[in-house]
Amino acid sequence: MENADALHVAVFPWLAMGHLIPFMQLSNRLAQKGHRVSFISTPRNIGRLPKIPSHLSPLFNLVSLPLPHVDGLPDHAESSSDVPFNKQNLLKRAFDLLYSQVAAFLEASRPDWIIYDYASHWLPELAARNGVSRAFFSLFHAAFMSFLGPPEALIDGGSRSTAEDFTMVPKWVPFHSNVVYRLHEIAKNVESLSANESGTPDTVRFGTVIAESDVVAIRTSAEFEPDWLNLLVELYPIPVLPVGFLPPELRDGEEEKDGKWVYMKQWLDKQRVNSVVYVALGTEVTLTQQEVNELALGLEQSQLPFFWVLRDPSVSTQTEFPTGFEDRVKGRGIVHVGWAPQAKILSHNSIGGFLTHCGWNSVIEALGFGRVLILLPFLNDQGINARLLHGKKLGVEIARNERDGSFTRDSIAESVKIAMVDDSGESLRGTTKEMKGLFGDMDTNDRLVDGFIHFLLENRFSTTKNINLLL
Repeated sequence: MENADALHVAVFPWLAMGHLIPFMQLSNRLAQKGHRVSFISTPRNIGRLPKIPSHLSPLFNLVSLPLPHVDGLPDHAESSSDVPFNKQNLLKRAFDLLYSQVAAFLEASRPDWIIYDYASHWLPELAARNGVSRAFFSLFHAAFMSFLGPPEALIDGGSRSTAEDFTMVPKWVPFHSNVVYRLHEIAKNVESLSANESGTPDTVRFGTVIAESDVVAIRTSAEFEPDWLNLLVELYPIPVLPVGFLPPELRDGEEEKDGKWVYMKQWLDKQRVNSVVYVALGTEVTLTQQEVNELALGLEQSQLPFFWVLRDPSVSTQTEFPTGFEDRVKGRGIVHVGWAPQAKILSHNSIGGFLTHCGWNSVIEALGFGRVLILLPFLNDQGINARLLHGKKLGVEIARNERDGSFTRDSIAESVKIAMVDDSGESLRGTTKEMKGLFGDMDTNDRLVDGFIHFLLENRFSTTKNINLLL
């Protein structure tokens, strides 16, 4: 591509590793096509990013903006993984205080486009004042975004005033759907979805970035959820472009961080093909001691080999196991505390299933390798993801108490065995293997990214409001 045709695209994700990584994956795709990328975040988050491939580094500008101090936010906290769930809104307040630094960058650099996250409700108007075209990159699939609703409903908020309102199918969904929250899931989210310490509820953040952007790029495909994607096109006043799933690119050597992958691979190599259940609940979920006990005893009761990754104890201290558990599962189960190369583990042929919190990043990685899902959602969009995946027969959802979300060792063991070995789960295992071509094929996904880049090129000097693209 000639330099004269190249775009300068600024990228500004929310302060969470589950957002930073896919924004970086999209940035890599842009750079691969010859476009310049300014990736904006805070110093610690930039330090956590995967290494930029050497042949792409000349096209990257890593823009490091110090995170302003907010009383009550732990020192050095710059990511959602650095703070407990009840401090997330303080992180959003600090994020909003980046306004003046982002404004100075836009005034000095004047990129063609800025691609931003749901939390940046103040950024579309700021970009427009600087003549910069605006793209909202939704890391949430079309079913979740449709469940949230059109921007005017999000900003007004009048149609949903209680937690129970989120346990029902919204009036704007015209087809049969079981994609709703359970009461225990939404109860944890109500504070962020309504007025909160951040000063701006999440509903307003979502509604504003949708209403004031020039295009919505969404991490999904029409093949996976055609009804939901078409509904989203009807609900939004701007174009909606699926950009595929941005599956991870595994590179030899990069997962050998601190030599951890060596011992993991040695253990996995000894296991039978498709025999191991991988267990990981993301960077934000903190289990109670009771939940740790029941999960541990359920894995033991399943009699299946497992590889369980727990959060770093500096953030999550609930890592005590039932008496004798580690001795009883020795050789059959591994418990690893701290960072682990999830995509590399999921790619190993000994892994058959994934007991997951249902974060969309993790789901994409698992389905890209054809792994059956055992669904245990906790926070944010995870409950909606679980309903969608269960309905598409891509996973089995662990039975829980509807009001408090508690689960038992029996429900863990039963769900794991259905997913991994029981005859009743055979269709699940077959369906998830069929997903490899959709979620994991690089060429298929890159074609959707190419379509998005073409849109950016064609519309860099103009706005496109009130236009809908028919799928």
